[in-house]
Amino acid sequence: MAATDIARQVGEGCRTVPLAGHVGFDSLPDQLVNKSVSQGFCFNILCVGETGLGKSTLMDTLFNTKFEGEPATHTQPGVQLRSNTYDLQESNVGLKLTIVSTVGFGDQINKEDSYKPIVEFIDAQFEAYLQEELKIRRVLHTYHDSRIHACLYFIAPTGHSLKSLDLVTMKKLDSKVNIIPIIAKSDTISKSELTKFKIKITSELVSNGVQIYQFPTDDESVAEINGTMNAHLPFAVIGSTEEVKIGNKMMKARQYPWGTVQVENEAHCDFVKLREMLIRVNMEDLREQTHTRHYELYRRCKLEEMGFKDTDPDNKPFSLQETYEAKRNEFLGELQKKEEEMRQMFVQRVKEKEAELKEAEKELHEKFDRLKKLHQDEKKKLEDKKKSLDDEVNAFKQRKTAAELLQSQGPQAGGSQTLKRDKEKKN
Repeated sequence: MAATDIARQVGEGCRTVPLAGHVGFDSLPDQLVNKSVSQGFCFNILCVGETGLGKSTLMDTLFNTKFEGEPATHTQPGVQLRSNTYDLQESNVGLKLTIVSTVGFGDQINKEDSYKPIVEFIDAQFEAYLQEELKIRRVLHTYHDSRIHACLYFIAPTGHSLKSLDLVTMKKLDSKVNIIPIIAKSDTISKSELTKFKIKITSELVSNGVQIYQFPTDDESVAEINGTMNAHLPFAVIGSTEEVKIGNKMMKARQYPWGTVQVENEAHCDFVKLREMLIRVNMEDLREQTHTRHYELYRRCKLEEMGFKDTDPDNKPFSLQETYEAKRNEFLGELQKKEEEMRQMFVQRVKEKEAELKEAEKELHEKFDRLKKLHQDEKKKLEDKKKSLDDEVNAFKQRKTAAELLQSQGPQAGGSQTLKRDKEKKN
């Protein structure tokens, strides 16, 4: 049910009852103020701009302090985001301020992906808050909200038009953060050029569909001043931490050979307008817009990616439990399907492996038969050769025996002949 329908029903069913005396619920705003003051506030600013445009100096000037930080160089290999958190105290109100600067933005030759680290950083803060919100035991009242509430986009004071890098980056960021464009170091261009530059910037933002933050005009107490300040966007600002004595007062200013530029003089720059709009008038609206618009958009897209939805195909309410059950059944079905696919793949692999093993076994048997036949052939050859050698040995032995027999018979025959001759001689 839409919020307007609920409000309409409540309005129709409510009655105005006059009170006979003081009850005390008129102190509710005081209770809220006291509770908020005791807890403190947080505010996160993202400063996007090229190196050397005075981002750190402007932050020091806005909060009238000196933040610690190292100056960035032009030799960064890529865009890096540097985050610093400070605890500020003004009167009895505490503020946890986080300043995120883009180190190396616009210094690379190839600037095609310069916006990606910024977008990833903003999404990472949204994701951290969403994970904390989805926990069973949430501690959001003590959680340090690191979501970016305002993006001060520093535009170089060229006096001509926006760079392609500026248009692409702001187009990628306008759905994720409240963009407030400002012209940095506006004292480097003349008044006439500055007026034309503002008009040129506004027309280019509109023609390229870039949605910048508009100061709210729905609240009657600030509608007039915010409507006037919307016409001054983008703000042309100057930052300085040096104090110069002007008249009888010490004022923040920048001294030049030709004169002095006062930071808080509205005739010189729009610094006072920026401080009023950013800190004193619309800080809470920036925080609210971050939560209700940009974070809700990220949260909705993230939950839709996870399969959660509010209505079924028939546009009927769909509870979280039903969504969980449907998603669980879908997951179990996919898991079962994947298990069946893996089982079939396993069976197929087993069959292929068995076929490979059978083929290998067949090859081994064939090789074994070949080797066996070869072995038998070799064995037969060896047996034949052995038989022939045995025959030769036997023949040799026979010849040897015959020779020995002849040799033994030879001496006996010679002796008998000698005796016969001796007898004949005697006779």
